[in-house]
Amino acid sequence: MNVSSTASQIWQSAAMSRDSASTYNADRLASQSGEGDAEGTEKLREAFQSFVGETLFSQMLKAARKTQNKTAYFHGGRAEEVFQQQLDQVLAEKFAKSDGGKYSDAMFELFTMKRS
Repeated sequence: MNVSSTASQIWQSAAMSRDSASTYNADRLASQSGEGDAEGTEKLREAFQSFVGETLFSQMLKAARKTQNKTAYFHGGRAEEVFQQQLDQVLAEKFAKSDGGKYSDAMFELFTMKRS
């Protein structure tokens, strides 16, 4: 059993769980928010912004990491790869908070039109 492949599988399953939890939370918030409920609508908008932003930016960072070649002498091995994945997750969350609304607003409007 390869430790690095096991760690990679655990990391991927955790990311999928986080994504499915975000989708579940958005659906739950949508069902709880009534017509004219500004607070519920704002929470739903934040959930959309978080989900769309984190998904988009995490995929962009993942693709950017694939373009880099590992150096022969200064590569930190599997520990460095795990740290980079965690760093990318934090960066994606920060990017989603700052710029996620630019990408999620149109999707949010379509989502609320279907619910109305």
